[in-house]
Amino acid sequence: MQNQSVSRSSKLGPEERAAAIEALKNKELDILVIGGGIVGTGSAMDAVTRGLRVGLVEARDFASGTSSRSSKLVHGGIRYLEQLNFRLVREALIERGLLLQRIAPHLVKPVRFLYPLKKPIFERLYIGAGMLLYDLFSYTGGRPPGVPHHRHLSKRQVHRLMPSLRQDALVGGITYYDAQVDDARYVASLARTASFYGAHVASRVRVEGFLKVGERVVGVRAHDLLTGEFFEIKARQVVNATGVWTDDTQAMVGERGQFKVRASKGIHLVVPRDRFQSKVGLLLRTEKSVLFVIPWGRHWLIGTTDTDWNLDKAHPAATAADIDYLLEHVNKVINLPLTREDVEGVYAGLRPLLAGESDETSKLSREHIVAHSVPGLVVIAGGKWTTYRVMAKDAIDEAVAALDGAAPASITEDVALLGAEGYRAAWNKRSKIARAFGVHKVRIEHLLNRYGTLTDELLDLMRDRPELNNPLPGADDYLEAEVVYACTHEGALHLDDVLARRTRISIEAWDRGVSAAPVAARLMGAELGWDKARVEQEIQFYLKRVTAERTSQEQPDDASADRARLEAPDISVSK
Repeated sequence: MQNQSVSRSSKLGPEERAAAIEALKNKELDILVIGGGIVGTGSAMDAVTRGLRVGLVEARDFASGTSSRSSKLVHGGIRYLEQLNFRLVREALIERGLLLQRIAPHLVKPVRFLYPLKKPIFERLYIGAGMLLYDLFSYTGGRPPGVPHHRHLSKRQVHRLMPSLRQDALVGGITYYDAQVDDARYVASLARTASFYGAHVASRVRVEGFLKVGERVVGVRAHDLLTGEFFEIKARQVVNATGVWTDDTQAMVGERGQFKVRASKGIHLVVPRDRFQSKVGLLLRTEKSVLFVIPWGRHWLIGTTDTDWNLDKAHPAATAADIDYLLEHVNKVINLPLTREDVEGVYAGLRPLLAGESDETSKLSREHIVAHSVPGLVVIAGGKWTTYRVMAKDAIDEAVAALDGAAPASITEDVALLGAEGYRAAWNKRSKIARAFGVHKVRIEHLLNRYGTLTDELLDLMRDRPELNNPLPGADDYLEAEVVYACTHEGALHLDDVLARRTRISIEAWDRGVSAAPVAARLMGAELGWDKARVEQEIQFYLKRVTAERTSQEQPDDASADRARLEAPDISVSK
């Protein structure tokens, strides 16, 4: 049952992927996890740190589905208080504190929000009571929450904080704190950390069927999409952590499943930070849900919608109506209305909701369920990004219960991601680091908040190869060195992996990464051994993606947006 791996590498590059696939072919695993989103990578991390032999496979890139298209918030869920779902709120707030202070302080940061009040007395009492409960729950995990408590503000104080708010939009306000994260970067870091502890981790490996002995699942049939090779992976327990694809994966076992997962589409807009003045984010109530305006570096994120989606799960598409809905609601409270021309980026994601009695996705559960659907196969579904660690623990607890012999309990509440240990000390001496390497302090801050103490590896690379110190065209926040590092250390295998997930250029740049694509593709080609034809192929696939997304965002409805988005096929290079 013990992990046999002795050598540990903090890299997750092509060599590590090849070694992982060899191990997946030749060893019987204790646990195989299917799905490289936040719950799948979290499950692999939980299992491997218990000392188990663990594998993880992902059909596309880490976080390529739901886990890279969230609101980028680590939060308790204010709206669940109104639904009286106190257990979920408390659990999420305890996890928020863990992520902020212990597990990933370099990636998870406090963010302050304003809740504008429209009625003078009752609303202040009602919302204030909810915020007080929110603060109290955040202290129940046995450690301080890591963020300040809520505050009541007068109308004048609100306008000092957010000058762009319309005078007639409120009578006062309440500010409170949550946290935010670069969701895709976090998942890639989690996969890399699981690999460091000995998990055999490989993206672009698709599960195409299950191996069974009688009724028992004993492994999977896998397809390496880079080489075209088919192989079998043997495992004593398989964990299905495929999110919105849960029902599809279960269908491969020939088993109907004890519950259904419904996909709810949520879209977000990215607009420049200078389009309106505010020192805080904004939480607004809509007739259907809540709407966030979230500070995001030099941008604002505005979201989200909550509508049923029954079309292509890999590429959910935002429509013109979705975009107009968000703009209309934000424009009700700000002085200078935003227009479609102000929108830099748009992204759409799917929430995996547990199907229930309600026809409205906004009323379906964010709770999670773990089930041993057939012997040898554990299914984990539902939940929310913030509580991934609890979901992973519950899934591995279920799998371990079916293994012969006791396994240790979960320890992930005390295991930090790579780059987290020593982050605060590094942050405190960021000016000194900047002087030592001849790099601007703002650049060091950017790197520390993306890589933590692994920033040393980036700086060494930039010192050895000074030509990589240049920013990418059209994306000044990101350096050429980061593209190279994504290939050698972070498991990036395609241009899309770097521009959409290791960096967020595809949603942050005005041209959505079109000018950065050729430079990034050439850098990747040099690291991954691509010839000129392959470099050009990667560029063309990325440009087709951008065109298809732009076209889909001009369509009036889901069906036409889906057709437009699917004009750009997924890249495939297997033989």
